[in-house]
Amino acid sequence: MGSTKLIGLVLLVVGIALLYFGYQSTQSVGDQITEAFTGRFTDETMWYLIGGAAAIVAGGFLAFVRK
Repeated sequence: MGSTKLIGLVLLVVGIALLYFGYQSTQSVGDQITEAFTGRFTDETMWYLIGGAAAIVAGGFLAFVRK
């Protein structure tokens, strides 16, 4: 296994973990109250979700698409 594929797999795992923590954060009482009043999640939660999605896309590209 090449180092690029290994980095891609690590990014996939990190991305999944970030999405998990972001989802857990959206279910918290504080985030639910913030969303009820502002219509948005907190900045920290959004960074977890955006960072997780970006890491999954980059990891998938490095692990499976790039040769």
